[in-house]
Amino acid sequence: MNTATAAGARPATTTPGADPLAPVFAQYPLPVTHAEGVWLHTADGRRVLDLYGGHAVAALGYGHPGWTRALQAQAEALNFQSNAVPLEVRTRAAARLLEFAGGHFSQVFLVNSGAEANENALKMAFALTGRSEVVALEHSFHGRTAAAGALTWGAAAKWYGFPRAPFDVRFLPRREASALAGITRGTAAVIVEPVQGVGGAFDLGADYLRALRARCDATGAVLVFDEVQCGMGRTGAPFAAHLYGVMPDMITTAKALGNGFPCAALMMNARVAAAVKLDALGTTFGGGPMACAAILAVLDAIENEHLLENVQRIGERCIVGPVRAHQGAGLLTGLVCDRPAKEIHRALLERDILAGTSGDPQVLRLLPPFILQPGHVERLRAALLDIGAAA
Repeated sequence: MNTATAAGARPATTTPGADPLAPVFAQYPLPVTHAEGVWLHTADGRRVLDLYGGHAVAALGYGHPGWTRALQAQAEALNFQSNAVPLEVRTRAAARLLEFAGGHFSQVFLVNSGAEANENALKMAFALTGRSEVVALEHSFHGRTAAAGALTWGAAAKWYGFPRAPFDVRFLPRREASALAGITRGTAAVIVEPVQGVGGAFDLGADYLRALRARCDATGAVLVFDEVQCGMGRTGAPFAAHLYGVMPDMITTAKALGNGFPCAALMMNARVAAAVKLDALGTTFGGGPMACAAILAVLDAIENEHLLENVQRIGERCIVGPVRAHQGAGLLTGLVCDRPAKEIHRALLERDILAGTSGDPQVLRLLPPFILQPGHVERLRAALLDIGAAA
């Protein structure tokens, strides 16, 4: 008899050598073992320039010393406690985040992911208005959970998986001010990405966002900016709301917020925050001490290393190569290609540069760390020109 089985251990249920992970992700042929700065190192000895940042997460790049020290110190002091006890590090993280947002919001609810932040924003909008409809935009991406997925363009046909949406949903075409009449007094919330990420680094622009703000004010709908991908400095401003000069009632953010440590935040203005009741929202891991230490370290780096200024300088220089057009803002850039973006993505990877694709088959998406330098951009420029010359 096998001694491990006799001792009560569960026998293996997978075939030896088989992948134990559920096959739900398409993966690049890039077996990464470690990384530093903006460089990924692979098991087969390659050094790859990362211009995708793990879906816009690695804002500080890899191995950032301040971020690493902060997590190590917090792990040694207190690796976890729930929201059932007050934590000074949690209060500091919330206060710093509100300060970073420029005083436009009064309270923060810390959670784990962008989808969770969006779900809680919607819950607050329903509580405030008593209405049952949410408006989103075509080509949007808000997450894969029940509520966030229902507001993600194309999810119902591709992967949503739930038998029905939990509320009424209306999609409007993006950047069409005339279509804003679809926001009515029956609309609880309007949720938009000021710069769409998966939608192709597509910026909605100040004029459209101002018109959207005005329509929400006229109808009493709550305006939510999903800045999960475009927030935390990626556009060169603290949030895209600042870049365009339009303030929503709530902002959700994640990804760059923790530089790889899972965390997210819902920021609420005074009107929304006044409607929060005890036990109305909840989370187990959100606002944990490790996550809060990561948030503080990211904010420290952005401010002390002048990373917003670097994004502003570098962003325009990322718009290079054989492309028909460009779109986006800062280091959320979409290169509109003269052929399928997957072909250019593949060719760049062959030249040891990792970029990203998007929901638009013609758009190559760049989401590099905020520490990107001109020399890295020159490497991208040379590769793109080489690809163009080879066509």
